[in-house]
Amino acid sequence: MSQLTRRQFTQALGLGAAALTVPINVIGQAKPKVVIVGGGAGGATAARYVAKNSKGAVDVTLIENSKTYTTCFFSNLYLGGVRDYDSITHSYDTLASDYGVKVVHGYASEVDRNGRTIKLQDGTSIAYDRLVLSPGIDLIYDSVPGYSEEAAEIAPHAWQAGPQTQLLKTKLEALQNGDNVVMVAPPNPYRCPPGPYERVSMMAHLFKTKGMTDSTITILDPKPKFSKQGLFTAGWEKHYPGVIEWISPDIHGGILSVDVNTGTVETDLDTFEGTLLNIIPKQTAGAIAHQAELVDDSGFCQIVSDSMRSVVDENIFVIGDASVAGAMPKSGFSANSQAKVAAMHILGDVISSKTFPAKYSNTCWSMIGTDDGVKVGAQYASVDGKIASTSKFVSQGDEDAMVRKETFEESLGWYDGMTKDMFG
Repeated sequence: MSQLTRRQFTQALGLGAAALTVPINVIGQAKPKVVIVGGGAGGATAARYVAKNSKGAVDVTLIENSKTYTTCFFSNLYLGGVRDYDSITHSYDTLASDYGVKVVHGYASEVDRNGRTIKLQDGTSIAYDRLVLSPGIDLIYDSVPGYSEEAAEIAPHAWQAGPQTQLLKTKLEALQNGDNVVMVAPPNPYRCPPGPYERVSMMAHLFKTKGMTDSTITILDPKPKFSKQGLFTAGWEKHYPGVIEWISPDIHGGILSVDVNTGTVETDLDTFEGTLLNIIPKQTAGAIAHQAELVDDSGFCQIVSDSMRSVVDENIFVIGDASVAGAMPKSGFSANSQAKVAAMHILGDVISSKTFPAKYSNTCWSMIGTDDGVKVGAQYASVDGKIASTSKFVSQGDEDAMVRKETFEESLGWYDGMTKDMFG
């Protein structure tokens, strides 16, 4: 099954890939310089596709602070004990060795748009002809009263994968039967709309496998509804009856304060207590996008819908979570899809490769219980200056167990295909 779904996924990825495999016509003698900031689903994919499809005609540099990349997608399965940490952590070695990408491990702190240079925190300066920003999200900690970056060491958000993911896992494993979890979910827009609800599913799955029959999970949500709500709530009732309670803002009345030391969340309705708090605050584009003055009042970056080019600077492309990408959600698959469109237009800019109408795609898979996977997704195109969905699909509530199992297995094949498409 996994081989089949990997093949299907590769075909889906080919929506962008086919457009990039075109004859190269190099302008001038010096190699154009393309710099990518951020080595996640967007940035790593962009680096690989620009390098691969330019056939050595473009100098490609990827700037990423971390030596390895841990995926946010599938991190919930690690929390639930379904996968181990090594399986969601990946190296940049193949990008460097097989595709000639110059991988620079450092923190990109400043864009000089006039001089077309990126400055690193250590003072290094790197010139570019075209720049791709894929910095992901930053967290607005104080959007939840009482929460802070320091408080996240006690009540982890784990919404940026890596040490925070491991911290939340350690705290989950330390819980005893009767200990409770309180999650504060994020407001829109945020990374991975189904993510918080898959996470509580995997927390409940861990409780179930450990025999923690007296532990509960409470979700205090600032939103009146959430992605795949009917599928999740039905799955919770099926797999974890009485364990998960979702409370809407109409009921709790708003988050007044969080005290991570006492494990309490105060709302208009009541004060909720948890042995473990999982606080996921409001989000914004990564800091480098703000420094470069590419964000608007939303805190994210507006882009040209048929290219992912910044509306502020034609030499910069913004992909992934940091962008305002119309109807597309902030997901790893979205970032990967956007990266290929951006790569196509970058090669069109710097070596006169042919460009084609943009096509985007996304699927969000979620694991609710053992062999119980659901999905939602769409195809997208540039319509009247906006990225709009042209077709949609979603799992149905009356699907039988075999369909749900196949959907979960499909997600495993997708993960293998996605990470290979990112890193080679």
